[in-house]
Amino acid sequence: MHHSTPSAAHRYAVSYAPNPGSLGWLAGSHWLGRCAALLQPLQQPEIEGVSPQDLQQLTAAPRIHGWHAALMAPFALAVGTDWVTLHHEVQTVAHSLEPVVLPPLHVERIDDFLALVPLASPAANALIHKAAARCMTQLQPLAAPPSDAGLAHQQSADLTHRQAQLLQHPSHPLKLDEYRFYLPITGPLQQVDAQTQALVFDAAQEFFSDLPPLRFNSLALFAQPAPGTDFVLLDHLEMAR
Repeated sequence: MHHSTPSAAHRYAVSYAPNPGSLGWLAGSHWLGRCAALLQPLQQPEIEGVSPQDLQQLTAAPRIHGWHAALMAPFALAVGTDWVTLHHEVQTVAHSLEPVVLPPLHVERIDDFLALVPLASPAANALIHKAAARCMTQLQPLAAPPSDAGLAHQQSADLTHRQAQLLQHPSHPLKLDEYRFYLPITGPLQQVDAQTQALVFDAAQEFFSDLPPLRFNSLALFAQPAPGTDFVLLDHLEMAR
């Protein structure tokens, strides 16, 4: 990790993320205003009729996590588990999966936030859910059960309403039947008025309209060094070729 040793991280997350430096990574990171690989702020797009402050506020929640689609919600390591073990297990899961090209992504409103969602594709959907299922089942033993205090902090600090609802389920993070693959591009829309919401939606559609095809060929491992800090992209673990 860049700022502290991985073993000292507060929480980890396993996700899909485009490879750093690719157009897919740069586009999403610029929209959010931060690169989780280089750990630096980025210039956000200018949207006519929307103040930079409003866009920064709307993208604050996903900016904390970095550009990604969650496969396993953020978790602390279980007692007795270390970073090396986690890294090895994520690599094992990655090697058990076959890469796939994601279907084209489109902007969609989910509950009270916007996200990029792939068009329906049985082959891609099968791989995505297989990856999520394997992460949740094979990595769950390495995760500490979320504490009540931790749940409250996560819900108030950095999760969408839907993510918070899933966290409340007693079997979290194994609630696979409710799993949905998406890359969040805003936090709660209710922070701004309806006109601003509409302008941001239209701007996002245009901004992401020319994304190149994205390959789901690795598992991204993120870490949150300390409570309330930004997540850092630690590694991309390649799938089987």
